[in-house]
Amino acid sequence: MTTLTPQQQGSDVTTVRIMLVDDHAIVRQGLRSILERERDLVVVAEASTPDEALTVIGRSGPHIVLLDLKLSTASDSEGLDLCAELSARHPDVGVLVLTTFLDEQLVLKAIRAGARGYVLKDVDTSGLVRAIRDVSRGESAFDARSAAAMVRGLNAPDPEESQQLTSREREVLRLLARGLSNRDIGEKLYISETTAKFHVGNILRKLGVSRRAEAVYEATKLGLI
Repeated sequence: MTTLTPQQQGSDVTTVRIMLVDDHAIVRQGLRSILERERDLVVVAEASTPDEALTVIGRSGPHIVLLDLKLSTASDSEGLDLCAELSARHPDVGVLVLTTFLDEQLVLKAIRAGARGYVLKDVDTSGLVRAIRDVSRGESAFDARSAAAMVRGLNAPDPEESQQLTSREREVLRLLARGLSNRDIGEKLYISETTAKFHVGNILRKLGVSRRAEAVYEATKLGLI
């Protein structure tokens, strides 16, 4: 986990401040070396785990989080969960997914979790820099293959989506079944009430219901809890 002091960061207000979140140090080092060749880009922080990312983002103040979706061998959903958490806690920060995985539903899930862009790691340097600058201006950014995958996903919605809750959503669902409020869920999971509400909303949407009690009933039928 690395941060820069204000003196190191410089005073140019046009500078785009970037946080790198990837579990491989060599990847972060390579990205830092590439990005900081650009006069308007500066890497202000690095993190290798979701916990590190959530800790360092508050004190480093990035404009952009460059996020890998695969942050460990133990889970395939950590990156998506972190994307949702970052988007809920820091809505002014643009999350740009940079990953090796290309799948129609994965692209859609990342966007639904709050990502403002999705590019593959084999993108050329100019494409990555352009995507970062686009997201920093409040625009969306996709490379050609990610954009095509998103269109395919939109045209062919996943029929199993209702059962594909993230690990965090399953935790929230179990607490919903106990009758806990959003505030209580937040306290139990050490997340904000706003973030808990965000997860509850996703659960309701995925299960195709409008009420919390209905979500618990539907989840019970599906064997999710």
